[in-house]
Amino acid sequence: MTKETLLIVDDEEDLLQLLKRSLEPDLGCEVKVASSGGEALNVLEREPVDLLLVDMKMPEMNGLELLEQVRAGYPWLTVVMMTAHGCIELAVQAIRMGAYDFITKPFDHETLVLSLNKALERSRLLRENLNLQRHVQMHEAFQNLVGKSARMQRVYEAIQMVAKTDLTVLITGESGTGKDLACRAIHALSQRRSNPFVAVNCPAIPENILESELFGYRKGAFTHATQNRTGLFQEAHKGTIFLDEIGDISPNIQAKLLRVLQEKVIKPLGDTKSVSVDVRVVASTNRDLGDRIRRGEFREDLFYRLNVLPIVMPSLRERPEDIPLLVNHLIEKHCAALNRPRKSVAPELTEIFLRAPWPGNVRELENVIVRGLLFAPRDEILPEDVGFHRPVKGRIPGKDAPSTNVPYKDAKEEALRGFHAEYFGGVLTATRGNVSHAAKLCGLERQALQQLLRRYGIRSDAYRTN
Repeated sequence: MTKETLLIVDDEEDLLQLLKRSLEPDLGCEVKVASSGGEALNVLEREPVDLLLVDMKMPEMNGLELLEQVRAGYPWLTVVMMTAHGCIELAVQAIRMGAYDFITKPFDHETLVLSLNKALERSRLLRENLNLQRHVQMHEAFQNLVGKSARMQRVYEAIQMVAKTDLTVLITGESGTGKDLACRAIHALSQRRSNPFVAVNCPAIPENILESELFGYRKGAFTHATQNRTGLFQEAHKGTIFLDEIGDISPNIQAKLLRVLQEKVIKPLGDTKSVSVDVRVVASTNRDLGDRIRRGEFREDLFYRLNVLPIVMPSLRERPEDIPLLVNHLIEKHCAALNRPRKSVAPELTEIFLRAPWPGNVRELENVIVRGLLFAPRDEILPEDVGFHRPVKGRIPGKDAPSTNVPYKDAKEEALRGFHAEYFGGVLTATRGNVSHAAKLCGLERQALQQLLRRYGIRSDAYRTN
């Protein structure tokens, strides 16, 4: 266990050495000394200190001035003041400014040791409280990012590392991998966590509106601009702005974002003056920005400004060992949200989950779980409840070679069932269970599609999301 550290600050060198020799064995801690307030601040910058013992009267920077700087920069640090008998009023002032205690000179050694032991105990309690708070913050930040795989452990480590900085982060990964959750975790673990978090779904906002949404506008800047409006960058001042799917924004918006990142200023539409903003930018994309740069669709200089601290979110295919954990998490989450009794997933459906390609990643898995909770008639969700067909002897029909352990006619029928379940399942997922739209995509008449769905036991209502 690391020894606790006491830093004594006094301009009397003889007293410093005397206190160091006498207090180290009696307190059982490491004692460091500083002969001025400036020297003490340098020590605090370099290494951790548990307790500060400060003389009230020193040249250049007195004890109260040092206390004020310590409270501003190290609010958790316990400070005990030393003062002469005639300076009790100053000692009381120090207590009001945040000092834990004061000791009058000349002091009795046993009284000093007792007082410092109490102060060290306070430091221990504060440290334990801070560690508990950090643990709670970590748990809350990562509660929606589920997984124990090596790839997810690297993601957690990267998030904790970048959260300590104020630099721009670019999160990449396929749709549905949780890029937005990673961004929220970065904000929750950062020094900006008590300030605004503003998320912007860039592709969802038309280009002609996105600029005014991001940067704001002044009255009269365009038709219908009847009053001033604050942009999202200003709303995120002192906090974090999340630019989701930034790879889809236009070159015009790209140029303006580059200026924000370079100069930390924005210019609202119709304004002649720039406005300073203090915002941490986190962006995400499921696009290959390198390819878009080569095609001239994305600015290379903007990419390098964004890609200061990159984080890659793994696809579900790359971490199948996390699927059982995700299934349990999603069941608990949506049972509470839907007010449904808890259900389990049948072993054969878990097998399908583990081997499915999941192009929509966690979001697709979540949709399947929701369908199962809504439509499974029993306490156990079966493959047919969510539009999958049961695997035969460990295989997924339509994915592997047909089994040779069954008659040809049965194997053919099983393969057809698997094909139709997979094909129509994909189409109905894309159309959210709308049979008419699905029929158009398939090139079939609606009635013909309904007959096939009935024949192979595929329920369109299992794919409806609302």
